Amino acid sequence: MILGIGSDLCDIDRIARSLERFGERFTHRVFTRGEREKCDRRAARAPSYARRFAAKEACAKALGTGLSRGVFWRDMEVVNLPGGRPTLRLTGGAAARLAQMLPAGHEARLHITLTDDPPMAQAFVIVEAVPLGTVRD
Repeated sequence: MILGIGSDLCDIDRIARSLERFGERFTHRVFTRGEREKCDRRAARAPSYARRFAAKEACAKALGTGLSRGVFWRDMEVVNLPGGRPTLRLTGGAAARLAQMLPAGHEARLHITLTDDPPMAQAFVIVEAVPLGTVRD
């Protein structure tokens, strides 16, 4: 069953300006070390950061909290599964909120899609609850 859906559209130029103006102060406040390492290896840093920024906003919406009630930027990390597919790793307040949402006997699955078409980046997040022991796709 679907517990939450979130989407966000992010202006890549706005992220580029934040990177230029605030540098590490911005990236260390919003992104995890793993996200920073991945984005900083890319030739097109701003779109990479913008996709992840949009994913965090979309995730916060899917959790039903936004960036409040103990959910912080770095509690949501975009990571890639072994095949390259993106997903989210939640910690701290985001993980606690997800646990509150889950019905008994269920586990969470987070589905995410990221894209950009300059000057915009976009993310969709779906929080799904599946019965414990359900085989993954």
